[in-house]
Amino acid sequence: MVLTMVLVTVGCGKDDRIVLNVYNWGDYIDESVIEEFENEFNIRVNYEDFATNEEMYVKIKSGGTNYDVAFPSDYMIEKMIREDLLLKLDMNNIPNYENIDDIFRNLEFDPNNEYSVPYMWGTVGILYNEKMVNEPVDSWDILWDSKYKGQIVMLDSQRDSIAVALKKLGYSMNTRNISELEEAKAELIKQKPLLLAYVGDEVKDMMIGEEAALAVVWSGDAVYMMEENEDLRYVVPKEGSNFWFDNMVIPNTSKNKEEAELFINFMSRPEIALKNTEYIGYSTTNAETMKLLDEEIINNEVAYPSDEILDRCEVFLDLGEFIKEYDKIWTDVKS
Repeated sequence: MVLTMVLVTVGCGKDDRIVLNVYNWGDYIDESVIEEFENEFNIRVNYEDFATNEEMYVKIKSGGTNYDVAFPSDYMIEKMIREDLLLKLDMNNIPNYENIDDIFRNLEFDPNNEYSVPYMWGTVGILYNEKMVNEPVDSWDILWDSKYKGQIVMLDSQRDSIAVALKKLGYSMNTRNISELEEAKAELIKQKPLLLAYVGDEVKDMMIGEEAALAVVWSGDAVYMMEENEDLRYVVPKEGSNFWFDNMVIPNTSKNKEEAELFINFMSRPEIALKNTEYIGYSTTNAETMKLLDEEIINNEVAYPSDEILDRCEVFLDLGEFIKEYDKIWTDVKS
């Protein structure tokens, strides 16, 4: 009887730990890191994921959430700062910020490093199966080649897919020129009958399983897929592409700012950043972590591209109210 009562008491014990709500991209962290943080600091992590920057933005902007840490990209950070959706960081609580490589500081979307701490970076390019594509892949044009009808996959991401069409045409992916955008829309509509699908994370299984010949992907996913299928190759097209950064921020919805800064500091430890970059395949912004990586990874031009490749890439900018023009185009393309 006594034993039964003890078991009931233990079983009904209340978990009174602080709960930290973390909002990140899908499959974008080594889950053992979350457990390690919980055990070390006695804080429970409620972890959710999103598929696009726009999805994340709408959920935080609309209110009703208490996210403490989020992982938006460059242009979205700029937008969220402008709309007062982020809290300024107390860098005294994030001493591991000193581990971040100087080249990822003072960037245009957060010029004074007040709102964000770099997490990962990379490019957007074409992943292709060389058994299924027997010609040089060096241009976005190949994604409009009718011989690959039903074998082409595009990202289900407004800015990324419109950017592909814009770069194919020789335009900036941050253009505010309506006629250039109309041309890009026409290209995407023309391409649509050739596509297998617009997808998100599903692209990984599709390309590894050889369901498609060509796909637009983020470089970190390319690293992972190439490890799983030796026939896959990745290229940043000659017309140029997107050079992006994902950072950790604290939304103004946070109820646990100090604990959020503790989490960001933990994620910026060299050994923790190493676990994450090795698990997800994306490129680290942590200079101390770089010292721990295998030479093979450091010399992998997919993960760590040359200056020549990066020089022909652009960073997405926040377009302010003009983003509505991109919204219209995306709606027309997807309808």
